[in-house]
Parts: sequence; structure tokens; C-alpha cells
Amino acid sequence: MSPFDDPETLERFARLAVGFAANVQPGQLVQVKSEIGKEALTRAVAAEAYRTGAKYVDVEYFDLHVKRARLEHAAQETLDWVPDWLGAKLLALSDAHAARIALSGPAAPRLLEGIDPARSGKDQLPALKETGPVVNARTTNWTILPCPTRPWAEEVHPGLEPDAAWARLGEQLLHVCRLDEDDPVAAWRERAAVLVGAAARLTERRFEAVRFRGEGTDLRVGLLPTSTWLAAQFTTIDGLAHMPNLPSEEIFCSPDPERVDGVVRATKPLVLGGSVIRGLEVEFSGGVAVRIDAEEGADVLRGYAAKDAGAARLGEVALVDGDGRIGRLDTVFYDTLLDENAASHIALGNAYSFGAGKADQDRLNRSAIHVDFMIGSDAMEVDGLAAAGGETSVLRGGAWQL
Repeated sequence: MSPFDDPETLERFARLAVGFAANVQPGQLVQVKSEIGKEALTRAVAAEAYRTGAKYVDVEYFDLHVKRARLEHAAQETLDWVPDWLGAKLLALSDAHAARIALSGPAAPRLLEGIDPARSGKDQLPALKETGPVVNARTTNWTILPCPTRPWAEEVHPGLEPDAAWARLGEQLLHVCRLDEDDPVAAWRERAAVLVGAAARLTERRFEAVRFRGEGTDLRVGLLPTSTWLAAQFTTIDGLAHMPNLPSEEIFCSPDPERVDGVVRATKPLVLGGSVIRGLEVEFSGGVAVRIDAEEGADVLRGYAAKDAGAARLGEVALVDGDGRIGRLDTVFYDTLLDENAASHIALGNAYSFGAGKADQDRLNRSAIHVDFMIGSDAMEVDGLAAAGGETSVLRGGAWQL
């Protein structure tokens, strides 16, 4: 039996999602984005939002089986068409200063296997180009949290019997979300204080670039003069604090999209649009990803990187230490929310405007996509490079060095 078979666990998770991570306020509109197969937790979150005083809860389910049907049968030239009303709905939620909660985790792993990767790369739903501008506008208090499903559990733990895999994944998600603590909110605030402190120390050094070396990677990522390292604690323009990712173990900033050079190898698989990309290697020159190769699924990421002028440049660089709970589990979750918080990572596409100061806003990367992939490990060495020369150790063996 999984902890998520227990209604009390669902309620505790929903309270953490609604009251802490998203910080839903009485009278707010609330959107819950989910998938077929996640109904129990979705309903618990919606119920908690109404208990909190939500004016209306809009639940939106995405069905990956329908996406597969489109990829199999729709005309090639229509696959990248997105109905206007989908983006208009998100913009309306932004205008209303709504709360947004999304439940991650694959509901149907490997469902898109056998589909031409070039076709998969064209249909990027449920991702919307309006998401980046809405996040940067800071009009909504939002969060993404993991929701277990039995197919996902069997993907993560193929060596266990299905019931045992289901129970194990549930236990792991409770652990990484700190719901195994008597006071998970207090536990998250304690962890956030560590990350905020690390971000502040890194920002104070004003490095000209950071360099990643190890695991087949030698990558130099240039920083802007006002690049600001942040922990994943955001505040809306209305002053509402929220955690966009729960769990969150990273500090991140917006880099210089024109100064990225070298080769980087992903240290974990990347799940993108329902496809799994394994053995990913990307080469950058002058800020542009000039080569994208992989043991499996390279064409999917190539399709994303060709979306627009900024899709092949970096919009984020993030560092993750070894004290987070996800990395210590030594488990590949095949879910970006979890895997990116187990290891340092970079993201192709749109930059967060608050990851740099006002003077550099025009230099930030802009794109309709934002795709994180993991490049860190305990063997990865991360250094800060000073404009005047010299290197300073930032991460060694997963430990902060500053």
C-alpha cells in the first residue's frame, strides 16, 4: 500500500501545496493542471483550495493518449499549431492574479515510443509560449509538485513488484517533499534559509562566468554584470511569497546567452513532451547550441531548440548541492521537477527576468521554450571565474566551497 492510498496523506499533501507552496489566498481564482491518472490528488488539492476560500478552482486535465493520436495521424504541418484560447486562458489567469498549481510526474511513461522524434519535437503541448511572460510578470503565485502514478512507479522501480514499486515511489515523494516531518513547512523554511544564504554569497562575488568540469563536461557559462543568484522562493507583485517548485533544492540565475562555450553531457535522462532523451551531449559556441546529440531522442530536443531564435541559447544556470534529499536517494525519477533538483542543471530557452538586474534586462534570452537538463553530480567541479582572472571553487563533491 502506498502512502498516497491514504486519504489523510492526500489531505496533508494538499495542505502543503495550497497553503504553503502556492500560498492560495481567500477569494483567488485557482488553476490546477493535472493529467488523466492523477485524479485522487487533483481532487484533494481542489478541495483544499476551496476550504482555503478559493473563488473558483479550474481543473485542467491533459491526456497524453490524445497527444499520441495527434502525433500518429495529424498532418505534419499542423503539429506545432496551438489554439489561441489556451494561451488566452493563461493570460486571463495572469490578469486576475490567480494561483496556479501543477502536478508533475509521468502518467504514461514511454507512451510516445515509436513516434517519429521529429514529429514529437513539433508538438510541445502542454507547454505554452505564454508561460514565460506570465512567470516574469510575477502576477500569479504558482507551484509545481509531484503526483505519483502506478505507471510512473513501475518506470522508476522496474525491479520491484508493481505494488511494491507503487509504495516505494510514494514513500520517496513524501520524503523529498519533507512530508515525513512533523512540521514540513518549518523543515522547508530551514532548508530555504541555507539556499538563500548560498545564493547571496555567490551573487556577492560577481563572477564573470562559471565553469563546469567532469563527467564528460567542460562548459563555460558567462554571467551578466547583474546576474543574481536566487533560491526558488518567489514573491508576486502583490507581495505573495510562494515556492514555484516543491521540492526545490537549487540556486539559479540568468546567464549571458551570448557567452556559453564548450561541451556538456547530461548526467540524467531528460523527459520532454512525453519522450525520454538519454545520453544527451550538447556543444555550445558563442552561446548557441551548435550540436545536439544523444543515444536516444536527440531529434526531440533538436525540434525544441529550433522553435525560435532563443531556443538554442541558455536562459538559466542552476547549482544544486549534495545536502538535498533528492540526490541522496540515487534514483532517476524520469521527471524534470525531481531530477533537476538532484543535480546542477542548465536550461535552453527563456530566462527569468528576476535572475538579473534592470540594467541587463535587454540582454536576457527570450524564447517560447524553457527546457532544463541535468549536468551535475558529486564528481562535477564548479568554479567561479573572475573578470580579472583566477578561479574560485564553488562546488566540490556536492559541497559549497564559498
